[in-house]
Amino acid sequence: MEKLFKLKQNGTTVRTEIVAGLTTFMTMAYIIALNPNLIVGFGQGAFGGFGEDGTAAWNGVFMATCLASAIAMFCMAFLANKPFALAPGMGLNSYFAVVIAQIAGAAGCTMLAGLQAGLCIILIEGIVFVLLSVFNIRQKIVEAIPLGVRLGIGPGIGLMLMNIGFGSNAGEGASKENYVMRDFFGALSASSAKDKLGEYWPSMVLTVVTMFIGLFLIIILAHYKMKGAVLVGMLGASVLNWAGRALFLKQNPFASLKTANWLPPFSDMAQTTLFKFDFKTLFSIGWGTVILLVITFCIIDMFDTIGTVLATANRAGMTDKEGNMPKMRETLLSDAVGTVVGACTGTSTVTTFVESASGVEAGGRTGLTALTTGILFLACIFISPIAAIIPAAATSAALIYVGILMLSGIKNIDFGDMAIAAPVFIMLLAMPISGSIGHGIGLGLITYTVIKVFTGKAKDVSILTYIISLLFLVKFFLAI
Repeated sequence: MEKLFKLKQNGTTVRTEIVAGLTTFMTMAYIIALNPNLIVGFGQGAFGGFGEDGTAAWNGVFMATCLASAIAMFCMAFLANKPFALAPGMGLNSYFAVVIAQIAGAAGCTMLAGLQAGLCIILIEGIVFVLLSVFNIRQKIVEAIPLGVRLGIGPGIGLMLMNIGFGSNAGEGASKENYVMRDFFGALSASSAKDKLGEYWPSMVLTVVTMFIGLFLIIILAHYKMKGAVLVGMLGASVLNWAGRALFLKQNPFASLKTANWLPPFSDMAQTTLFKFDFKTLFSIGWGTVILLVITFCIIDMFDTIGTVLATANRAGMTDKEGNMPKMRETLLSDAVGTVVGACTGTSTVTTFVESASGVEAGGRTGLTALTTGILFLACIFISPIAAIIPAAATSAALIYVGILMLSGIKNIDFGDMAIAAPVFIMLLAMPISGSIGHGIGLGLITYTVIKVFTGKAKDVSILTYIISLLFLVKFFLAI
C-alpha cells in the first residue's frame, strides 16, 4: 500500500483512507439508483416511456453506473493517486434523458433506440476527452483560468452543495413527500401548516430534524478532531431517521430489503446497453444537430470536472501557489476513460463528483480513497439495496457541512480587485441557481474577460481564456 499510494508522503494512513473512501461512498451512493431513475424513469420511462424495454433498460443503466464509476475510480487511484470519486454526473444525466427523448421523437424510434443512439454521443465525447488529456490540452485549459477565478470555484461549489443539502437532497420520496427546507419553513409560516399538510407533516418534521441533528453531530465531532466525523454523523443521522420512522410514522425502514433483488442483472445490460451503439439512428437527426450535442456535452463536462478537481484539491492542500495540481493530466484522463467505459456499458457522462470533498475532509489524500469508493461501487451490483436505505437527509447533513468548509475558501480571494471580485460573486450565485459548475465558471470567465478588455487590461487575458469565453458566449446565446 505504501509503495502504491505513498501514504506517509501524503500524511495519511490505510485506516484514514478507507474511512475517507467509505465516507465519499455514503455521500454519493444515491447516484446508483438515481441515475437509472433519471435516464429511464423508474422502469417506465420519461417522455412516453420505454414500454416493455423499461425494466431491462433500467437494469442496464444501473449496472453501467456501478461498473463505469468503479473503473473510473480505479484509474484515478492507480494513474493519478488522487482521492477523487467519479460517477455519472448529475445535471448531465438529466440533460441526457431529454436528449434521448428528443432523438426518439426526431427519428421516430423507440426510447430504447434513442438511448442507444444517445450513447454514441457519450462515446464520441469520451474519445475526444481521452485525446485532449493525453496531449495535455485539458491541462492547458485549466491553466488558462485566472487564479482569482480558480480560487472562487471552491466557495461556489460550497454554496451549491449547501443548496443541494438544504434543497432537493433533503427530501424523501416524490411529489408531496419530497420535502425540502424551504417547504418546511414555508409550512411553519402558514397559520395551519399541520392541517394543510395532513399526513405528510410528521414525515417532513422527521426529515428536517434528521438533517439538522446529523449536521450538528458532524460539527461537534469535527471540533473534537474525531477521525471519520462525517461518516459517524451520517450513520448517527441514519439511525435516528430509521428509529423515527419505526416509532412515530409506523413504517419499516428496512422493508425494501425483503423484496430486493440481490443478483446482478448482467443479461439485461447485455440486451439493452452493453456496446449497443446505434449510429444510424443518431445521424438520422442531422449532422449539425449531432455536432451541437457533442459540443454541449463536452463544454459542460469539461468545466464541471475542472471546477470540482480544482476546488477539492485546493481544499486538501494539493495545489501550489499558482493553483496548479500535480498529475492533473492523469486525473483528467481517468475522468475521460470513465466516460468511454460509461458509453460502452450504458450510461451518461462520467465525471468527478463534488461529494469527493466529503472524503477529503475525512482525511483522504491518495488514490486509496478512490480505490475504496470504487470497490464499494463495484460491490453494489450485489448489495445495492443496502445503499438504498441510507436516508437522503443523512446525506444532506454531510453535504451542508462540506459546503460550509468549502465556502471558507472565500477568504483567499482579493475582493479589492473588481476584475476578480465580480466574476467570483457571479459564480457564487450562478452555481447554486443553475446547478451547474460549468455554467458558473463560464459566466465567471466571460465577466472577467469583459472587465479586463473594457478597463484597458486586455493584454492580461490569455488567448485561451478569450477562446473559452467566446465558446461559452456562443453556448449561452444558442441555448445549447
